[in-house]
Amino acid sequence: MSLLVTNPAPDFSATAVMADNSFKEDFKLSDYRGKYVLLFFYPLDFTFVCPSEILAFNQAVEQFEEANCQLIGVSIDSHFSHFAWKNTPINDGGIGNIQYPLVSDLNKAISNAYNVLLDSGVALRGLFLIDKEGVVRHQVVNDLPLGRSVNEALRVLHALQFTEEHGEVCPANWKQGEEAMKPTREGVAEYLSKHAT
Repeated sequence: MSLLVTNPAPDFSATAVMADNSFKEDFKLSDYRGKYVLLFFYPLDFTFVCPSEILAFNQAVEQFEEANCQLIGVSIDSHFSHFAWKNTPINDGGIGNIQYPLVSDLNKAISNAYNVLLDSGVALRGLFLIDKEGVVRHQVVNDLPLGRSVNEALRVLHALQFTEEHGEVCPANWKQGEEAMKPTREGVAEYLSKHAT
């Protein structure tokens, strides 16, 4: 698996089910240039860990929008399967009317481009934070049974935006509103003297 961080995010064009349940046949990642994008892959519709993640991201969709970040989910299912899953009640194993696009990667080209495709034909739980210029700035890939943390995804988004705005770096476990670190020897010493003891 190759690392995509610091490289341009592979663009794609595919069919997606949009927040209003319409089908967009020419959905392109590059259409979101100028916004941050949190692109995440999940193995399959109508499965087990996947709906918990999709619903957790949906519960935080306003927080991502406030941070100028577009959520996009991708799996190898067809757009018809995505549509059916969105129209299945949550208490019947569906996801309800989530408010961000679900992209169909039926030919597996997107999963392959992001290096998350398993030999079995499904994608690992890959998550990619893409900046406003279309560059991958963060990636994490989980094995199939391991759900991701929406709070961590938000934390990394906020950290990226903080570093872009202030030129400082964000230390371990940094959260929005906390002190960061000047990227100098003195800055490290000052930060650690206050926080590492």
